[in-house]
Amino acid sequence: MSIWRCPVCAASMQKKEKGIHCLNGHCFDAAKSGYVNLLPVQQKRTKQPGDNLQMVRARRDFLQAGYYAPFQQAVCEMVVSALPQKGILLDAGCGDGYYTAAVADTLQAVGKDVQVYGVDISKYAVDLAAKRCKAASFAVGSVFHLPVSDHCCDGLISLFAPYAGTEFQRVLKPDGVMFLGIPAARHLMGLKRAIYDTPYENEVKPYELEGFSFVGKRTIAAVISLPNPTAIQNLFMMTPYYYKTGQKEQARLAALETLETEIAFELLQYKKN
Repeated sequence: MSIWRCPVCAASMQKKEKGIHCLNGHCFDAAKSGYVNLLPVQQKRTKQPGDNLQMVRARRDFLQAGYYAPFQQAVCEMVVSALPQKGILLDAGCGDGYYTAAVADTLQAVGKDVQVYGVDISKYAVDLAAKRCKAASFAVGSVFHLPVSDHCCDGLISLFAPYAGTEFQRVLKPDGVMFLGIPAARHLMGLKRAIYDTPYENEVKPYELEGFSFVGKRTIAAVISLPNPTAIQNLFMMTPYYYKTGQKEQARLAALETLETEIAFELLQYKKN
């Protein structure tokens, strides 16, 4: 048995030779990289929801260059410290698996027997995640309709992904822990100064969330230097500003040879009530 549940009938699912099937006979084949697609057509707003292949590759290349390594390390430290010796961890909105793989490796290194799962709505991202991290199980799915059984997860990670509080409460066990990664106020101010006439700070909302108790936070901040236009464009493509800026702002960024910018994250820990 796995934690996956059928997106058609919500029944439990079992692995089979080339995929998984539910107790009512609905079958889902595994891709060559190992993930399963559990996103039904009725949950798709577009033909290929989520980040496209170009955006996913840009994020992968940027993250692999190590620019967000301090945040990755902080995530690993907080998650490994909070999880029990044995359990299940879900990365809801896992992207290309950059953080998922690091956490899975760290859990294994410290001897914790934690099964790691990842879900993302972009099949391109999940394909890369499955290739990157063979120690975890991945599925295409929506965080607002997680293809995950009720009350099965000891921990849940959501890093810069949409917050689906009702679903997160549903899949977490009683007293399960949740880790949220959000941009701090001055995250990417250097990038904003390069784009906008009047750069603005990010809004950091109150930490209180219904159904959860706030445990604490860790702030991670640094300054990074991007040495070439490719690195700058990769960063730009993994931000919301990529969708929101016009041709004038994009031309400003394209003219830059190098860029220095602040990075600032808040890593929040919660406990399910």
